[in-house]
Amino acid sequence: MSSNSHEGIHITCPHCDTINRLQSDRPIGNSICGKCKQPMFIGKPITLTTDNFYKHINNHQIPVLVDFFADWCGPCKMMAPIIDQAARELEPKIRLAKINTDQERSISETFQIVSVPTLILFNQGKEALRNSGALNLSALKHWLVSYLSDNK
Repeated sequence: MSSNSHEGIHITCPHCDTINRLQSDRPIGNSICGKCKQPMFIGKPITLTTDNFYKHINNHQIPVLVDFFADWCGPCKMMAPIIDQAARELEPKIRLAKINTDQERSISETFQIVSVPTLILFNQGKEALRNSGALNLSALKHWLVSYLSDNK
């Protein structure tokens, strides 16, 4: 992220998938999409599909945490409210997203998801962190905050 006020921070809209350039000299938490006029941060994880996955991962200048899950997975069901709470607490520093591995098999294969839940933190389009298995909210936040602190 640049601190130069003439540059912007690129964020993909969670509603219409439009890439927006937000002013880096203003708080981004209350930003509105230039196309659909919806909030850029919604305090809950967004749903990714094969159609919009790379647009969100590659065009975000804030880290994106993706929860790779399956509907039949008990630990995934246990993680769902934790991911929801993390989205409320960590946006706009991190965008949280979910992808159903049974519905989006090609993405799951690309990232070699062999067990669910698997959490991958993408930063500037690249995998930065990975965790397989369920985490409680405290452990999840510690894992993410440690990364953010080390990569300012």
